[in-house]
Amino acid sequence: MCYNVQQKASIKELTEQFNATFEMPALYNPKQNISGFDHPLLPVIKDENPEVFQFLNWGLIPHWAKDDHIRKHTLNAKKETIKDVASFRDVTQQRCVLPVTGFYEWKWLDGKGKRKEKYLIQLQNEAVFGLAGLYSTWINPLNGENTNSFTLLTTAANDIMAEIHNTKKRMPLIMDIQQAQNWLRKGEDKLSRDLKTTCIESDGQLGLFG
Repeated sequence: MCYNVQQKASIKELTEQFNATFEMPALYNPKQNISGFDHPLLPVIKDENPEVFQFLNWGLIPHWAKDDHIRKHTLNAKKETIKDVASFRDVTQQRCVLPVTGFYEWKWLDGKGKRKEKYLIQLQNEAVFGLAGLYSTWINPLNGENTNSFTLLTTAANDIMAEIHNTKKRMPLIMDIQQAQNWLRKGEDKLSRDLKTTCIESDGQLGLFG
């Protein structure tokens, strides 16, 4: 799964890499570690307007929800089942990209997860890359306010990630810049489970895996 990301790129780096401007640059707050469980407001590119970074809350709220409590369960969506899950089946064509400089995962060192090792996953040749997602707009029935939110898509882990995420063996759909553009335009999901090399940092030690 993917519940923690790193967003350290500057606005200049993001705008140049994705060829998109910021709708509200003052909202951007680069951080070493961002937790989805805080439902942060993050810069996202949507398929309907890929030239602009818009700010969406992490944790998708489906349009039919009575309140926003569901979002703690919708940080991620399994790519294989989005058409079968009520929270996602109405937004399968509402594609977005979250730009990141890395994401975090914890490897279980014992059977109960009492001992874990933290990993930062990055692409070797891509300082900034994308994570595929879906987005939704929810109207709060109490005050009529709109909330734009997103979820990150996950898939079965590749060999590298299966060694790290060694319980559920999942990983986010990782994209380089070109793949991100294809995802937004066409919804192509043959993404980077097969990217050649990934950098993985664990407790300050950097390793290359191919």
